[in-house]
Amino acid sequence: MTTGANDPGSGRKTMADLIEVMARLRTPGTGCPWDLEQTFATIAPYTLEEAYEVADAIERGDLVDLREELGDLLLQVVYHARMAEEAGAFDVHDVADGVTRKMIRRHPHVFGDETARTAGAVDGLWARIKAEEKAEKAALKARQANHAAGRETAPAAPSLLDDVPRALPALVRAVKLQDKAAKVGFDWPSLALVLDKMREELSELDEHLRPDASAAQVDKAAVAEEFGDLLFVMANVARHLKIDPEDALRAANAKFARRFRYIEGRLRQDGRTPHESSLEEMDRLWDEVRAADKAGRRGG
Repeated sequence: MTTGANDPGSGRKTMADLIEVMARLRTPGTGCPWDLEQTFATIAPYTLEEAYEVADAIERGDLVDLREELGDLLLQVVYHARMAEEAGAFDVHDVADGVTRKMIRRHPHVFGDETARTAGAVDGLWARIKAEEKAEKAALKARQANHAAGRETAPAAPSLLDDVPRALPALVRAVKLQDKAAKVGFDWPSLALVLDKMREELSELDEHLRPDASAAQVDKAAVAEEFGDLLFVMANVARHLKIDPEDALRAANAKFARRFRYIEGRLRQDGRTPHESSLEEMDRLWDEVRAADKAGRRGG
């Protein structure tokens, strides 16, 4: 290992140093016990978390935090690549090679000849290239599966929905699935019909929550299913309104947090906490800040 990778204070670090640090952390016998125990599955939640923290730094316009969060996200890439290298699948250099080749291949109007750079050549180009890549990837996976099984089998029939990642936030994935289906005409023709469907799903949920039913009589699985259907159709409402449901919910979360902090602040002025207050008092303070918000919007 190089001196630079060993010593945190010895000059500017490079990608090579980061790769060496990860290799050392994952070296049996001398590495970090925690890092050695990790797998793709156990690290995946951290990868998602780091991506969200990057997005949060961007939303806040904090470039100091963005620099750090991008580093944390880069570490995730190096981590996964190291585990893949240990499995004999690929390494971080293969990752860099693959994404670089993909970007060049998808931009012939930038990296190609004069003909490829014409405006007409660009129309529909991205979709065509992605479709070709998807077919190539499916064929490669089928060959790998056949090799592993020691036999030749026909690859599974592709679906329009195959390239919508399962690990996306559920609301985001719902919109993307709906978008894919809509591209072939499988969509509600108007917002009014989507809203009708929303009311239908709400009614079906309500049917499972009879006021006269005890907790033991409520079918929790059925309630969860109906609630999921309601969320799915709400994502469709957002799509028809051209609203990002994640952004809308994020804004609602921020509004709730701001208003609840107002309640805490008002109670603090009296030397109390929410634990020492009543629901009625907190509701009154909530209505107070809500009215101030509405007045502020009208004034603006």
